[in-house]
Amino acid sequence: MFRSRSFLSRLLGIVAAIGFAVGLSLPAAPRAAAAAPLIRIGDFGANPTGLLMDLYVPAGVKANPPILLALHGCQGTGPYMYSSTDFASLADQYGFLVVYPSTNPSGSCWDVSSDQALTRGGGSDPVGLMSMITYAEQHYGGNANAVYVTGESSGAMMTNVMLADYPDVFKAGAAFMGVPYHCFYTGSVRGWNGPCAQGQVSMTAQQWGGLVRAAYPGYTGPRPRVQLWHGTADTILNHNNLGEEIKQWTDVLGVSPTPSATDTPAAGWTRTQYRNSTGATQVEAYSIAGAGHQLPVQGAGMAANAIHFMGLDAGSPDGGRTGALRAVGAGKCLVDPNAAAGTQQQISTCNGAAAQTWTRTSSNQLTVTVGGSTLCLDANAKGTANGTKAIVWPCNGQPNQQWQLNPNGTVTGVASGLCLDVAGLGTADGTPVQLWSCSGATNQQWKLG
Repeated sequence: MFRSRSFLSRLLGIVAAIGFAVGLSLPAAPRAAAAAPLIRIGDFGANPTGLLMDLYVPAGVKANPPILLALHGCQGTGPYMYSSTDFASLADQYGFLVVYPSTNPSGSCWDVSSDQALTRGGGSDPVGLMSMITYAEQHYGGNANAVYVTGESSGAMMTNVMLADYPDVFKAGAAFMGVPYHCFYTGSVRGWNGPCAQGQVSMTAQQWGGLVRAAYPGYTGPRPRVQLWHGTADTILNHNNLGEEIKQWTDVLGVSPTPSATDTPAAGWTRTQYRNSTGATQVEAYSIAGAGHQLPVQGAGMAANAIHFMGLDAGSPDGGRTGALRAVGAGKCLVDPNAAAGTQQQISTCNGAAAQTWTRTSSNQLTVTVGGSTLCLDANAKGTANGTKAIVWPCNGQPNQQWQLNPNGTVTGVASGLCLDVAGLGTADGTPVQLWSCSGATNQQWKLG
């Protein structure tokens, strides 16, 4: 996966030839927050490279659940991906299945470099991965119309390969620290492409897009939406690869490579979105300032952003999650008391009224509509200090109207980094809501819907 691992495992025989090692070691994996154990699946179908399959089925799995294929990086395994990322705990929250494959030999990189891998149905690792998805559909009721893929490092490269080889299978994907599809091509199984890793391979958008289209010649159906992540200080896979990925997928998805919107969802995160003529985001890219080869960071909301982009959090792919925003500690709901711009928000007994019905938009706004007027939750006067009032204001797209809904239940302001907070740990109707330094207390925990 490389996340703090080296690229030592480039493929049997290649390591000796290249003589490359970063000298990094794998840290002990954090204990998974997920409650259910992994299920090891033996014979799951065609598997030319002898991959291993582990499946995570959350205790509260949905009927006909979506499927997420989660791919580790070099020197990783499926169980390590399970324990070192937030995808399983998010599956607990939203009821989808997660397939955690492992490469063979154990700890090797995925084959993203051979002719077999870079062709639909051509053989190698992608065929075994497709068998796992089919098995999850047939034996665990997985929804064939809701299949998604994510991965880190070598797994991000394979994410791009799966999206190119099987565009009719996947609805969307999220690649953390990858390279464009076909960039790592060598013609050999699990080969190493140094110029690509170093960010020295550059092509036009049409050239990159043409390589994707050649993976499944003649395919004219819909293409999966793509989210991309990369750290600016990545010394394993150069940050330049993010720009090349953007060129590739905007061309494939038929949208302009000029961003439709740019914002900062969290400190140090620069997000660019590329939308089609209807305003739907087709490609989304995150550049993380100062980050090395260690994405997604567990507990930082990155995995949650990825599953939101894919629509696995029960919202539409471009936002649209609507419902009461419940203050966990008080057992009350966030309410707009009089639908007037500048009004400080409060908590009140939940009653399902329009004034308690909030929508999370694709731009990370929280909106409320009362009497035909839609207003945004807003940090008053763009405040970033403790005690800043949480008000409603006409929506303007500014960072003080953008909010992160985090896996730990907190709602943080993008501009301030502060938590949405019920003042004084109050539980009474009419208690005001403000921004305050995140403390982990229950008056800062919320649930939408």
